[in-house]
Amino acid sequence: MEALVGPYLRRRAAGEKHPVLDFLFTYYGHKPGQLRRWHPGFGVLLGDSPEYADIRGYHEPAPGTHTAAPAFLDRRRDTVRFVADLLRATAARQPRLSCFGLHEWAMVYRAADIRHDAPLRLGRAGTDEVVETLDLRCTHYDAYRFFTPGAAPRNDLTLTRAQQVATEQPGCLHAGMDLYKWAFKLTPLVPSPLLLDTFELACAARALDMRASPYDLSAYGYTPVPIETPAGRADYVRAQADLARRALPLRRALLEHCDHLLTVA
Repeated sequence: MEALVGPYLRRRAAGEKHPVLDFLFTYYGHKPGQLRRWHPGFGVLLGDSPEYADIRGYHEPAPGTHTAAPAFLDRRRDTVRFVADLLRATAARQPRLSCFGLHEWAMVYRAADIRHDAPLRLGRAGTDEVVETLDLRCTHYDAYRFFTPGAAPRNDLTLTRAQQVATEQPGCLHAGMDLYKWAFKLTPLVPSPLLLDTFELACAARALDMRASPYDLSAYGYTPVPIETPAGRADYVRAQADLARRALPLRRALLEHCDHLLTVA
């Protein structure tokens, strides 16, 4: 975890921003200190653990011992149920690998401002042309909701929060990244090794996400995946499929934890 969190903390201390990796902390909102705190998961008793006395979600069943509190699980039960329903529905679908990462392009389509402090590789006109010549096939609401007013009607689906369980699919980069979101939302009910695995996947997905974006990130060491070309789209699909395969066992493991938590009286 230190290898992933440490560089962000050093950049933050120096007042430096990173358009790719900072997103994992600013958008998702799980603080580095929270990531560094190890949790064994629900049902494991920690002996001689006074450092957990003030950690959210824990209680002290006997002096000096701590475990994730059943009362905390009760308060989070609706969230656990939603996550389980979403993961189960997503896992049951075939992956769709035809979006080509165009969501970042749709977020700047005909916009006065851009989202990141980096130049557009193709300029404004070239970026808009890509959106106008390729089909938008986004299935992830939390990407779609940032589409510009001109881009949203171009998507083949009109997505809503209420339809999220019905539209999420396992080929989606953001569905894979969100495994990290769901794991940390359920902390300390799920074990930290699983949280770390989902965070590593989110880091890899974010890198592909931005390499395929309209931004020129060469100053940060990222080579573009030029999805405006047939060869670039083919490269994106291969990388997307690999990330979807990596997400499979993590989605399954997180779903198993959720199902177990829902059986606890």
